[in-house]
Amino acid sequence: MKQFIVITLLASAALSVNGQNSIDAVLRSIEANNKELQANNQLTVSKKLEAKLDNNLPDPSVSYVHQYGNREGMGIQGELVASQSFDFPSVYVQKNKLAKSKAASFDRQGAEFRQQILLQAKEICLDLVLLNQQRALLDQRRQNAEQLAELYAMRLETGDANILETNKIDLELLNAKTEARMNESARIAKLQELATLNGGIAIDFTDTTYMSDGDILSFEELRAEAVTSNPQLLTLKSEQVAARRQLSVNKSKSLPGFELGYRMNTATGGERFNGFLVGVSIPLFSNRNNVKQAKAQALYTDLQLESTTTTVESELHQLYNQSVALKTSMDEYNTVLKSQNSLALLNKAIQTGQISMIEYFVDVTTFYQSMQNYMQLQNEYQKVMAQLYKYKL
Repeated sequence: MKQFIVITLLASAALSVNGQNSIDAVLRSIEANNKELQANNQLTVSKKLEAKLDNNLPDPSVSYVHQYGNREGMGIQGELVASQSFDFPSVYVQKNKLAKSKAASFDRQGAEFRQQILLQAKEICLDLVLLNQQRALLDQRRQNAEQLAELYAMRLETGDANILETNKIDLELLNAKTEARMNESARIAKLQELATLNGGIAIDFTDTTYMSDGDILSFEELRAEAVTSNPQLLTLKSEQVAARRQLSVNKSKSLPGFELGYRMNTATGGERFNGFLVGVSIPLFSNRNNVKQAKAQALYTDLQLESTTTTVESELHQLYNQSVALKTSMDEYNTVLKSQNSLALLNKAIQTGQISMIEYFVDVTTFYQSMQNYMQLQNEYQKVMAQLYKYKL
């Protein structure tokens, strides 16, 4: 059995992981143009303003009463009352802190949504790198098949080849063209997905190499950074603080509320009486069970944060182990593929009759499949790394 054959040019392209900035440029463009992000930013602004509404004073009340009776007896009387009710001052202090906590939580939710959009875009870019690599490989495969088809067509005319050999080459050429069409169709679909994320603006993405991985962190270092910077956990921590603030607000609402006002009475003959009114509302019923509800909500956020932290750490561990396994397989492929001869030698051997057509197709099929496997491994590895380091997006 012949050795596996490697195309020198394709191997150098497929095996290269030189850094390029085009993926970063795409992500920055999508961050600026994505309609969902723009809509979510406005939703965040709306939620922040809504959180402040609860700290507004009630509207003042103004009323006028006109009474009339026997002019010779009671005459005409009028009453004007203007009043303003408000909670105990500490309630407004706690509500202001609650509004700030909610605003921080809304910002964290926005950051989490932004990360999801950018991670989706990055994975599409990584798929496009794979498709671009495969396109280059398929172009080379088609060119080789076309050259062999011409060679064996001439040999068939001179009697140096049989129809079975030419038929096999024709099928190889047909397969290469078909796979190239399917590849181009997949590329167009991915580019359309990218354009949709970019607010309908097309992006021409032709990269065939991945960005450099940089320094690979140990799992403990990665866990420390990822857990600290994870938007989902940061959102839950903000909600935890907000739940504590809500508990303080509900406790402060147990204090009495007040009402202050001005009162003026007029009567026939020009008589006028001025005064003021003071009222106190005691929350005997309105605040019932509110503190208990806030405590239950606070406990829920504590448990939710604890559970999500455990889940995030578990997912990180799984992804890290997967990245190690993929990296090992990639290194093995890299070592074997680099040690093989080039496809040019195989083409030369078939053209000079040193190997049979069967030997050629066995070796070339193995080569193309090995290259496809290696490219797929690269793609899976890059996607896992994107998941591991998504907190840096």
